[in-house]
Amino acid sequence: MDIPSFRQLALSFPGTTESPHFERTSFRAGKKIFATLAEAEELACLMLSPEDQDVFVAMGKGAVYPVPNKWGEQGAIYVRLADVEDALLKDALEAAYQGKSAAKG
Repeated sequence: MDIPSFRQLALSFPGTTESPHFERTSFRAGKKIFATLAEAEELACLMLSPEDQDVFVAMGKGAVYPVPNKWGEQGAIYVRLADVEDALLKDALEAAYQGKSAAKG
Protein backbone atom coordinates (compact mmCIF):
# COMPACT_ATOMS: atom_id res chain seq x y z
CA MET A 1 0.00 0.00 0.00
CA ASP A 2 1.30 3.45 -0.78
CA ILE A 3 1.23 6.50 1.50
CA PRO A 4 -1.73 8.29 -0.16
CA SER A 5 -3.80 5.09 -0.01
CA PHE A 6 -2.97 4.58 3.66
CA ARG A 7 -3.90 8.18 4.46
CA GLN A 8 -7.19 7.85 2.55
CA LEU A 9 -8.02 4.60 4.33
CA ALA A 10 -7.21 5.97 7.79
CA LEU A 11 -9.31 9.08 7.17
CA SER A 12 -12.25 7.01 5.91
CA PHE A 13 -13.28 6.09 9.47
CA PRO A 14 -16.00 8.38 10.89
CA GLY A 15 -14.69 11.37 12.83
CA THR A 16 -11.02 10.63 12.16
CA THR A 17 -8.66 13.59 12.24
CA GLU A 18 -5.08 13.89 11.04
CA SER A 19 -2.47 15.93 12.88
CA PRO A 20 1.29 16.08 13.44
CA HIS A 21 2.73 13.92 16.20
CA PHE A 22 6.43 14.59 16.68
CA GLU A 23 8.11 13.51 13.40
CA ARG A 24 5.06 11.49 12.32
CA THR A 25 1.49 12.03 11.25
CA SER A 26 -1.17 10.80 13.65
CA PHE A 27 -4.70 9.63 12.97
CA ARG A 28 -7.10 10.05 15.86
CA ALA A 29 -10.53 8.88 16.96
CA GLY A 30 -11.52 11.74 19.24
CA LYS A 31 -8.34 12.55 21.15
CA LYS A 32 -6.99 8.99 20.98
CA ILE A 33 -4.30 8.07 18.45
CA PHE A 34 -5.08 4.81 16.66
CA ALA A 35 -2.34 5.03 14.01
CA THR A 36 0.75 7.00 13.08
CA LEU A 37 2.57 7.25 9.80
CA ALA A 38 6.31 7.71 9.23
CA GLU A 39 6.30 8.67 5.56
CA ALA A 40 10.06 8.58 4.97
CA GLU A 41 10.23 4.99 6.25
CA GLU A 42 6.87 3.97 4.69
CA LEU A 43 6.01 2.59 8.11
CA ALA A 44 2.72 2.74 9.98
CA CYS A 45 2.23 2.13 13.67
CA LEU A 46 -1.17 0.85 14.79
CA MET A 47 -2.38 0.77 18.37
CA LEU A 48 -4.06 -2.59 18.96
CA SER A 49 -4.95 -4.77 21.91
CA PRO A 50 -2.38 -7.46 22.73
CA GLU A 51 -4.84 -10.09 21.45
CA ASP A 52 -5.28 -8.30 18.11
CA GLN A 53 -1.53 -7.81 17.92
CA ASP A 54 -1.00 -11.58 18.12
CA VAL A 55 -3.49 -12.20 15.31
CA PHE A 56 -2.15 -9.57 12.90
CA VAL A 57 1.52 -10.40 13.53
CA ALA A 58 0.79 -14.07 12.78
CA MET A 59 -1.02 -13.17 9.57
CA GLY A 60 1.43 -10.44 8.52
CA LYS A 61 4.19 -12.71 7.18
CA GLY A 62 6.97 -10.43 8.46
CA ALA A 63 5.41 -7.18 7.18
CA VAL A 64 3.70 -6.75 10.58
CA TYR A 65 5.62 -6.95 13.82
CA PRO A 66 5.38 -5.74 17.44
CA VAL A 67 6.87 -2.36 18.28
CA PRO A 68 10.02 -3.22 20.29
CA ASN A 69 9.25 -1.21 23.44
CA LYS A 70 6.56 -0.65 26.08
CA TRP A 71 4.04 0.26 23.36
CA GLY A 72 4.63 -3.11 21.73
CA GLU A 73 4.04 -4.82 25.07
CA GLN A 74 0.64 -3.09 25.11
CA GLY A 75 -0.29 -4.23 21.57
CA ALA A 76 1.25 -1.70 19.17
CA ILE A 77 2.48 -2.99 15.82
CA TYR A 78 4.61 -1.68 12.98
CA VAL A 79 3.43 -2.30 9.44
CA ARG A 80 5.75 -2.02 6.43
CA LEU A 81 3.36 -0.51 3.90
CA ALA A 82 5.18 -1.78 0.81
CA ASP A 83 5.05 -5.39 2.04
CA VAL A 84 1.64 -5.81 3.68
CA GLU A 85 -1.45 -7.14 1.96
CA ASP A 86 -4.01 -4.36 1.56
CA ALA A 87 -6.88 -6.41 3.03
CA LEU A 88 -4.84 -7.27 6.14
CA LEU A 89 -3.86 -3.64 6.68
CA LYS A 90 -7.46 -2.54 6.26
CA ASP A 91 -8.60 -5.05 8.90
CA ALA A 92 -5.81 -4.08 11.30
CA LEU A 93 -6.51 -0.37 10.85
CA GLU A 94 -10.20 -0.95 11.50
CA ALA A 95 -9.37 -2.89 14.69
CA ALA A 96 -7.13 -0.04 15.85
CA TYR A 97 -9.81 2.55 15.08
CA GLN A 98 -12.54 0.54 16.82
CA GLY A 99 -10.39 0.08 19.90
CA LYS A 100 -9.71 3.80 20.26
CA SER A 101 -13.12 5.09 19.15
CA ALA A 102 -14.71 3.01 21.91
CA ALA A 103 -12.41 4.82 24.37
CA LYS A 104 -12.95 8.37 23.07
CA GLY A 105 -12.05 11.12 25.41
